[in-house]
Amino acid sequence: MREKEPLIWHEATQSYIISRYEDVERVFKDKKAEFTTDNYNWQLEPVHGKTILQLSGREHAVRRALVAPAFRGSDLEQKFLPVIERNSRELIDAFRHTGSADIVNDYATRFPVNVIADMLGLDKADHARFHGWYTAVIAFLGNLSGDPEVAAAGERTRVEFAEYMLPVIRERRANPGDDLLSTLCAAEVDGVRMSDEDIKAFCSLLLAAGGETTDKAIAGILANLLSHPDQLAAVRADRSLIPAAFAETLRYTPPVQMIMRQSATDVEVTGGTIPAGATVTCLIGAANRDERRYRDPDRFDIFRDDLATTSAFSAAAGHLAFALGRHFCVGALLAKAEVEVGLNQLLDAMPDLRLADGHDLVEQGVFTRGPKTLPVRFTPVTA
Repeated sequence: MREKEPLIWHEATQSYIISRYEDVERVFKDKKAEFTTDNYNWQLEPVHGKTILQLSGREHAVRRALVAPAFRGSDLEQKFLPVIERNSRELIDAFRHTGSADIVNDYATRFPVNVIADMLGLDKADHARFHGWYTAVIAFLGNLSGDPEVAAAGERTRVEFAEYMLPVIRERRANPGDDLLSTLCAAEVDGVRMSDEDIKAFCSLLLAAGGETTDKAIAGILANLLSHPDQLAAVRADRSLIPAAFAETLRYTPPVQMIMRQSATDVEVTGGTIPAGATVTCLIGAANRDERRYRDPDRFDIFRDDLATTSAFSAAAGHLAFALGRHFCVGALLAKAEVEVGLNQLLDAMPDLRLADGHDLVEQGVFTRGPKTLPVRFTPVTA
């Protein structure tokens, strides 16, 4: 596709598909205001309600300014890093004495959801409900065949989550604490505060986007390192390489494989013209493997010199896994903190970590993608 058909009209999804790095980068950066997020009206609103992703201009800038401080700087360091460390340790303690684990089911699918629930000050006893909700949301996003049962389950999630969250938000407004939900309730920029519905929609988005993607990222970085034992050994010996390993994982096996936008006007891209008002499917996984942008792009290499680690978790990233521009992932630094803490603790707990004999790594997913299972063996730590 990248070589011969960089622009494809795809009948089944009723969208134009682009796969080259320069084209996807242009859509995300959108310096000429040629693309909108209007597609989220039908893609996300049925399951989340109206979210920050659908906003533009000043409305988007103010809403982003309301939520962004919680995901960077002192709030992240002081409030939430201990939450991340504690949740990771609790999960690892459950299997570190056994000598075997499935990193996907025993750790990765649980860790980020537990962290988000803790950050928001929600009851972790409701973990199974949170996980069920975000699984239904992700299935809704990937429901390209239009399965009515999947669509109905996703829409049901919006109702159930609202019934759960709105009373909690009202209670937190009356009795604020030191958690993220209280921070969101109190946040104010230029006289604007978030409504209960705004906060509910953002929490719904946070659980789905922050849970599913970090889950896939943690499983992905470990799968990539286990598949490249020399690079795993390097990371084990020098933990300062973890950010480079994460950046390369985001390029090589991005958890989010595609993001959609809508053209605001006729736009010329490589291979032709996208007409105004069309849905545009940006293939992140393909663009991140574009040989025009990276040398030997199908090789996982944490030492590559054409992907800067210093900017990999900012809007100036050289990969496309967090998008770019004004809709760059607000949780990028949270994801980085979770992956760094998680991988460090996993390597400490399992010094001789190895893939289970005879296991073939299988990825699954359309919109989001990652290892289906990741069974590992190690010498139990009894201390």
